[in-house]
Amino acid sequence: MAAHRVALVTDSTCNIPHDLVQQYDIRVIPQHLIWGADDLLDLVDIDAATFYLRLARDPTHPKTSQPPVSEFLTLFEQLRAEGAQEIVCLTISTRLSGTYASAIGAKEMIDLPVQVYDSRAAGMGLGWQVIAAARAREAGGDAVAMLDAAEYVRTHMAMVLTVDTLEYLYKGGRIGAAQRILGTALNLKPQLIINAETGIIEPGERTRTRRKAIEAMWNVFSKSVDTSKPLHVAVHHAAARQEALELENRLREEYRPVELFTNELTPVVGTHAGPGTLAIAGYYES
Repeated sequence: MAAHRVALVTDSTCNIPHDLVQQYDIRVIPQHLIWGADDLLDLVDIDAATFYLRLARDPTHPKTSQPPVSEFLTLFEQLRAEGAQEIVCLTISTRLSGTYASAIGAKEMIDLPVQVYDSRAAGMGLGWQVIAAARAREAGGDAVAMLDAAEYVRTHMAMVLTVDTLEYLYKGGRIGAAQRILGTALNLKPQLIINAETGIIEPGERTRTRRKAIEAMWNVFSKSVDTSKPLHVAVHHAAARQEALELENRLREEYRPVELFTNELTPVVGTHAGPGTLAIAGYYES
């Protein structure tokens, strides 16, 4: 496939549905899942369904690793060979991964303009920004217009999640030991918010039941976006499809988003979030 004049790159934590990746010619570089002796490429060597089945049975906990500089450089060189004159690359939050640093390393090794942007998000918090950049490009926009579109989404977005346990985030080093203790005491169900200003995972309300945790997540999302405006919303889940579909139906009935879908968190994101995770990520138009 011939590249656009401005190629668009992101990483696999974006959780963008495959059909939209294809429609907008978004180049997705996979994160790495290290599981025992296996080095697996996220969504290439292992899909979500296989991952969550193995996670439930395998006593070895997987680890994750960002794409190295060499893999970004290979992709950037491929895009240049296809005709790209510039590259816009949006990555997962620098506070959650070293992916941004790898992309910067590759940028410094190629004689092609590369704009690397820290989304300060993950999942469709990143994905919506990438899609907005792609749509700006489709409308004839240049790299500046693409980044402006991504920035608009970031500043009008909320991503809230509830996890069954903080154990997975703790194992992966994405949250401190103190929050692990607070979250598991008395079997509390923690809520987490990805702060789109800082890119940090912050603790939200802690509830005693799963039902209350989901309701608290709903309330935070509803208060964080202007639900009177056109909404673009994604529901994520980790081996919790039925609850995710119930959230999707509620969103459709109460807010009638102009764009809404549900999908499963990628293996790399699921490694840190853990089974039972539910998330809502969305933004509103002006």
